[in-house]
This record gives sequence, C-alpha cells and structure tokens, in this order.
Amino acid sequence: MSEQHGEKKPGIEGVFSNQEVRKVGTGTTTRKTIQKSYWYAVEQPEGDIELQPLNVNYVPSGPKKRISMEDFLQAFSPEPEFYLSNVLPKVKEINKTIARADRHRKNKEYFSAEMEYGNALRVDEDNIRANFGLGITYLERGENSKAEDILGRLVKLDGAFEAEHKHLFNDFGINLRKNGMYDQSIAYYSRALELSTHDENLYYNMARAYLGKKDADSALDCQLKGLEINPLQETLLKFLMWMMAKGLVSEAKKPAVLAMLQKARAAQAQGSAGANAAPAPGAGTEEESTQ
Repeated sequence: MSEQHGEKKPGIEGVFSNQEVRKVGTGTTTRKTIQKSYWYAVEQPEGDIELQPLNVNYVPSGPKKRISMEDFLQAFSPEPEFYLSNVLPKVKEINKTIARADRHRKNKEYFSAEMEYGNALRVDEDNIRANFGLGITYLERGENSKAEDILGRLVKLDGAFEAEHKHLFNDFGINLRKNGMYDQSIAYYSRALELSTHDENLYYNMARAYLGKKDADSALDCQLKGLEINPLQETLLKFLMWMMAKGLVSEAKKPAVLAMLQKARAAQAQGSAGANAAPAPGAGTEEESTQ
C-alpha cells in the first residue's frame, strides 16, 4: 500500500529469522554450527523494530528487545510460510483458550477457568492475560497462597504493566487489596512504579493499600506524591479530603497536606483542570482508579 490520499504505509510486522554462528567443543574438536532463531517483529512509531522470541511452541513469548531498522534489515529474514503454518495457528488457539477461560471466570465457574488458563500457560508460561486471569481466579476463590505465586511471576514480567493490560492490572490489584493482601498489593504497585514513575493513579492505589493496613501516614505520603505529579487529580483530592474529614491526618502531616491543597487551588485558579478539580469532603474511596 502506498502512502497516498492520507493512507498510512503499513509497518513491518511478522515472523523473521536470524542465524548465529557458534563454536562448539574445544581444541582440535572445535567446530562451527549455525543456529537459526525465530522472532516476532513489529515496527515501532519511532522506526525501531521490537523483537520477541518464539518459544518452543512457536508462540511469541518472553522479554522483548529493540534494535534499529538498519540492524534489523541486515540480520533478519522474513518467514511468511513459517508464520502461516506454525505461529498463526498456535496464536489463534491460545487466544481462544484464554477467551473460554475468561468466560468461565465471569460466570464464576472457577475450576473450569483454572483448567483453561492452565492449558494456555502450558503453551506460553509467560502469557500475561492467562497469568492475570489465573491470579484473579485464585483471588476470587479465596486461594491467596496460589495467587501470591502468580503475583511473583507477574512482577517479573514488564509487559504486565503495559497500557494494553490496564484493566487486568487493575482487576488483579483490586482483588489483592480486597483479599486483605495489603503488603503484596504494595509490592505490586511498587513494581509498577519502577516502570511508570509518573503515574499518579498508581500512588492512589498504593495509598488505598496502606490505608487498608491502617498506615495512614504512608497512605498520605502516597497521596502527596501522586498530587505532586498532578495536583488536580480528582480522585486523589477526594481521597485526601476524606482522610481529613475522618481525622486521619496527623499533626506532623498537616503542613504538607495544607500546602498541597493550596497548590491544587492555585492550579485550579489558573484553569489547568476546569471543573474536575473540586474535591468533596467526606467523599467515598471505593472507586478504583485506572492505571
């Protein structure tokens, strides 16, 4: 497709291979072998190529990496037939399996959901949707120890905190907190903050967890950090005002809280957030913000 009449030229996406020469053995027994690897490649808006390896089941899985377009074109070759015959059928199969699992979970058929998520993870143990789904299933079933195992897996997967998984990310975090797993919830949001340091909503979620374990000062610290990023974040402001109304702001924290509220009023006066900035004293905090 040419770039005419507003049409955007499609970027590179598909399965590609590269070959690596390796030495095997030592001394007189040394010999060279050629190892062929398969990757799923997607061109990024900046022009780089994002690569993800295929696992033994021919599914894109594991850590992604980026290389320049120049390096990609020099080292990688397209594999359209391999994609159509091996990769595409597996990807479709795992997506159908996860869709069945999601339906079972929504219908509270937790044992059927667990089985289907398990089937998906046998094909791709790093599949983020399946890991989140299985973790939420365990939490909804009250099996916190099993959910904690899934949490340990998820915090190692950077992709779990990407925007495309926002709703699963939030569902899992909400269930951690509602199951009383406050320390685990804090560790979960702390990991997310390592990858997204300027997301004020993560601080809101962490504040909820700290409040759950009755650590009001730490909850306030999280609220103030979130409001430093965006002093007119409505949910954080409502939460802060609610804590003041409930007498949960210690004398030591009052100067910082009052200074932040003054900063929010000044920002509102400048018109940077319009009508969204009006916090309501005593507002509830049961609404979970998105990532």
